Amino acid sequence: MLRVTSEVVDALVAHALGEYPLEMCGLLAGGSADDAVRFYPCRNAAESARIYTIDPKDHLRAELDAEDHDHEINGVVHSHTHSEPFPSPTDVDAAVDPAWHYVIVGLKRGLPEVRSYRIIDGEIVPEAVDVVEADIAAG
Repeated sequence: MLRVTSEVVDALVAHALGEYPLEMCGLLAGGSADDAVRFYPCRNAAESARIYTIDPKDHLRAELDAEDHDHEINGVVHSHTHSEPFPSPTDVDAAVDPAWHYVIVGLKRGLPEVRSYRIIDGEIVPEAVDVVEADIAAG
């Protein structure tokens, strides 16, 4: 299960809506593998409505900031603008770390849908998203 603060959810949904009709992307970080307390919006270097590529400079900036806060990057977020919030074959091929959370913000319907998955050896495993109000930054 991914535990994420409501502030992070608000930020990633706002980024998805702000980048529409292009896919947005970003990175998650936390003090533990399953807690996301920071969202790093990134530029979609692909500038596409169908695929995303996290800008390498944004990735490095996120990594350095996460380290400064004793956090680790533990997930990636992107949006699906016109399809279900489920990993595409391209998403599965791009999955770099089986320990990461792969979060998709679906914009196909009236309200944004936030879904999370683990992708391990090409297998897609849905996981619960627990949105918490409390500060989980301490671990």
